[in-house]
Amino acid sequence: MIFPRPVADDPRIDLTSMVDVVFLLLIFFMISTTFVETPGIDVSLPQSSTGAVEKTPKEVRVSVTSDGTIYYQDKALSLVDLAANLAGLRVSAHEMTFLLMADKDARHGTVVQVMDLARETGFGKLAIGTERKRL
Repeated sequence: MIFPRPVADDPRIDLTSMVDVVFLLLIFFMISTTFVETPGIDVSLPQSSTGAVEKTPKEVRVSVTSDGTIYYQDKALSLVDLAANLAGLRVSAHEMTFLLMADKDARHGTVVQVMDLARETGFGKLAIGTERKRL
């Protein structure tokens, strides 16, 4: 008697579920990733090997370029105009962080004047923006 041989099925792994999970993870990480805002102002920050300061949701960002121009909210201002704008924040300044993004070639006197203005306005925290030192 001749018995028919059973036909061997080709073992296959269904990859559809795994591809779906990978795409979902990719979408999750794209949405949950935070990006560092860099202003449209050309500022070459100095390098530092120290750690980063926590970013607070309430921060005031002021930039000083290499030619001494002061930018606040992407507008070029004089030191007097900056003082007038920061005076409006005097009530809540002690809770906010003053982030100074000074170019590495900016004049030291201008940077110190902006720092003094921040302290006079009453900002509780002063942070100076730097880039991580490359090895």
